[in-house]
Amino acid sequence: MVPLLVFYLHIVAVAAAFTREWQSGGVGEGILAVFFVALNFFVGWSITSFLLKLVISQTGLGGGFDRDALALILLTLAEGVFYTLFLHNRRTQNPAVN
Repeated sequence: MVPLLVFYLHIVAVAAAFTREWQSGGVGEGILAVFFVALNFFVGWSITSFLLKLVISQTGLGGGFDRDALALILLTLAEGVFYTLFLHNRRTQNPAVN
């Protein structure tokens, strides 16, 4: 259940990134934003899965929080921090982009 929620959250993030960049820079910018989010997701998922494999067993915390679910949660938290810092930095440099 946790991975499903994380995937839905990423679908919403992709739609938001596409819409934001499409409005400010056109369709090409929107498509680049989608590829950027997808690249971050797949590379980040690989890295977090590898790191958690070194620390946590496959069963994880039990229940719905196995190692894969924990990797996706860690990835989502890291992406949230990254995108918040990235977009905040971008807004302060160019106030016209909201």
